[in-house]
Amino acid sequence: MDNALKLAGINDRRRHITKRIGKRLFRRLNAYLGRQSLVPDAPVLDGKLFSFGDALETDWRAIRTELDAMLEFRESLPRFQDISPDQMKISPDDNWRTLVLFGFGERSEHVCRRCPETTRLLESVPGLQTAFFSILAPGKHVPRHRGVTKGLVRCHLGLKIPDRREKCRMDVGGVNCVWEEGQTIFFDDTYHHEVWNETDQERAVLLFDFERPMTRRGRLVTHALLSLLRTSAYFKDAQRNQAEWEERFADLLQ
Repeated sequence: MDNALKLAGINDRRRHITKRIGKRLFRRLNAYLGRQSLVPDAPVLDGKLFSFGDALETDWRAIRTELDAMLEFRESLPRFQDISPDQMKISPDDNWRTLVLFGFGERSEHVCRRCPETTRLLESVPGLQTAFFSILAPGKHVPRHRGVTKGLVRCHLGLKIPDRREKCRMDVGGVNCVWEEGQTIFFDDTYHHEVWNETDQERAVLLFDFERPMTRRGRLVTHALLSLLRTSAYFKDAQRNQAEWEERFADLLQ
């Protein structure tokens, strides 16, 4: 047991060091990636830059229907930190649930089978990397934080938004964003952002990341960085945790 604890401690320290070095590397490269970008290097981006967003907005009700079916198992859905332990810092409670469909390009087969229309629409997104339903409980606050690479753009598609929309909002780099059902918000998550749901209703969006339109050099750097991420504990742990959750959820449905 003592040896197992020591090994766990060593792995935790290695993970911490790798994470710290990785963040520094990614953020030093962000200025370069910003210069290689074919879309503005701004906190919030015009949805007209991304034509695939039209199909998501047109068919959002089909996505909402599949989300509603999964929300019947709300308490069995994983907390964000259950899948990605690195999120514990910004969400240590039970009030942020997720349902992963894609992680760094890898399909979560069980979830995708249960959400075929959502999967079909996501597969039309060029350079899709990660996608999941993001579900915030009433009163949830996600403190100020930021992503690691400017090589990706993030989108939120509003699916289930509280009636008092102005009380459920996100600040991205000083830009105030309020979700609407059936509407997309495109933004750069390397800018500090913070989320508040100051209502007594749940908020749910489809969150996904895709490769930023860039020059050839920018794409090459981004692909190298994403390949590096796929070999890291950040991805491997999340992949393992997702597989374990899917197995438990399948048993629940039997």
